[in-house]
Amino acid sequence: MPCILCVDDEPRVTEGLALLLRRDYRAVTAAGGQAALEKLEELGAPAVILSDMRMPGMDGASLLKTVKRLYPETTRILLTGEPGRDAVVSAINEGQIFRFLTKPCAPEKVLAAIEAGVTHHRLLTAEKTLLQDTLIGCIKALVDVLAITNPIAFGRSNRVKSLAMTVARGSGHASFWQLEAAAMLSQIGYISLPVELVEKLYYGTKMTTEESALAAGAPAVARALLGHIPRLEPVLEILTLSQKPTGSCADGLTTLGANILRLVLEYEIQVARGNATAVEGIRVLNRHDSPLVEHLAAAAGADPDKDEITEVAVGKVKSGMIILDDVRTHKGVLLVPKGFEVTDAFIERMRNFGSGILSERIRVSAPRNAKAP
Repeated sequence: MPCILCVDDEPRVTEGLALLLRRDYRAVTAAGGQAALEKLEELGAPAVILSDMRMPGMDGASLLKTVKRLYPETTRILLTGEPGRDAVVSAINEGQIFRFLTKPCAPEKVLAAIEAGVTHHRLLTAEKTLLQDTLIGCIKALVDVLAITNPIAFGRSNRVKSLAMTVARGSGHASFWQLEAAAMLSQIGYISLPVELVEKLYYGTKMTTEESALAAGAPAVARALLGHIPRLEPVLEILTLSQKPTGSCADGLTTLGANILRLVLEYEIQVARGNATAVEGIRVLNRHDSPLVEHLAAAAGADPDKDEITEVAVGKVKSGMIILDDVRTHKGVLLVPKGFEVTDAFIERMRNFGSGILSERIRVSAPRNAKAP
């Protein structure tokens, strides 16, 4: 049953609306703007919010503007007895309302507006789900292909995504598709760099001046590649902000996503370069003085019984295993870097390595309940 939040500082109004809506909807009431925000934080986003305009403290326009930012899929309807033109313009422009109803309003008009609002909400959420699933699916396919051709640059994408989303869940944001997409695309700028330079970046090897200039241009390459893809703007913003100094993790979802991604990428660099164990790497990150570090510590290492380290032949690795040793050709060319998470697509590509490499034994990390061959 769709949830409708009715907001008015007059109890008789909210009681009347709840009575009118109770047959077909789950009606929730709040006595004012601040009370409405507290109710939203407690219950989550409703399908529709119906708010009075003139209320003490926070008026309807300010409330709906805030709701638009925090719960963009919630349909916003304004109910007012104020005829002032300026107030109407403010409500429409700032709150981007779906309907504007004037008092007194006939019950059938209220019901019609609510029904239209619920339908609008369903369309928005369906479109959002389709968009997310389509984008994430396309990005995953792209990254899988790139990881096959350039595992050094893109092999860590799955691990970055897994860590970032675990940190996000610990922060109370289990569904954060923008961060998921940004994590998977976090290495996309390296596509323009020579493989030898990517390997230097991966292990922190000293670079020449020219190589440093090339590496510094990788974020611009990412922006150029992703900047014209529709609906990917919030993902690109997270990627851009993650390249900048640490900001407040409380200033909106985009900043939170950027801070999570920045911490996870730095942690991955620490581990890949062998500068720190998981726990020591977290201590290094504590200089950021961010509460996110606690969630990252829990995500990165913390359960010693969760995974086990074993030794298998290269040709016997399974999807989901983490490769803990570099895999190189007999000439020293890096095929797979340590820290690479094995995927089904990679296993298909691995068959071309040659019998000598496939028979070599390497250390892998795998879930304790997974049987290594």
